[in-house]
Amino acid sequence: MTTPAVRIAVAGTHSTGKTTLLRRLEMELRANGPSVARTPASFAASAAELGFPKLQKQTPECTEWIIAASAAAAVEATLHADVVLVDRSAVDPVAYYLAALERSGQEPDPEVTERLVGLVKAQCAGYSALVATVLDPDIPLGEHRDRDLKYRAAVDRHLHALLADHRIPHQRITGPDDERAVLTALVALGAGQVTA
Repeated sequence: MTTPAVRIAVAGTHSTGKTTLLRRLEMELRANGPSVARTPASFAASAAELGFPKLQKQTPECTEWIIAASAAAAVEATLHADVVLVDRSAVDPVAYYLAALERSGQEPDPEVTERLVGLVKAQCAGYSALVATVLDPDIPLGEHRDRDLKYRAAVDRHLHALLADHRIPHQRITGPDDERAVLTALVALGAGQVTA
């Protein structure tokens, strides 16, 4: 029987250092011997290409599709890697959806939210570790990002509320240089007993 791959997910609103952090984690983990794969961060863009509305117009269906597509990519990556870095956790799409509702002045449907949170919990249960970035409003947005700073802050607030309200184990970090992220990944690696 083979050891299951370690899955380390990174959560956070846009422009909080997730990509830089993932590069660093990939480098640190590879230095310890295991093979590492990363899921793409482009599921929201892929959803939009399929015709789903995204960002401030995101729907429950789009949210569900992004969670499912990310989950499938993470499982597929376990076929070829000892460690899978999940770029954007299952929590992220729900936080974006709730922020979109808030920005449009709509209340979430409790049944829809409960169903989406159920998907999040199921996916998070498969993570060996979850690292959640915290928004620093002084970090500028990238050129390709939604320019609405209030929306970005709402996503961050909803993401951390979901993690806290549903008691999803995670490590909060303040940026890609926060040593707790690397420590969390190395502890997950050790707990998964993955060796080269």
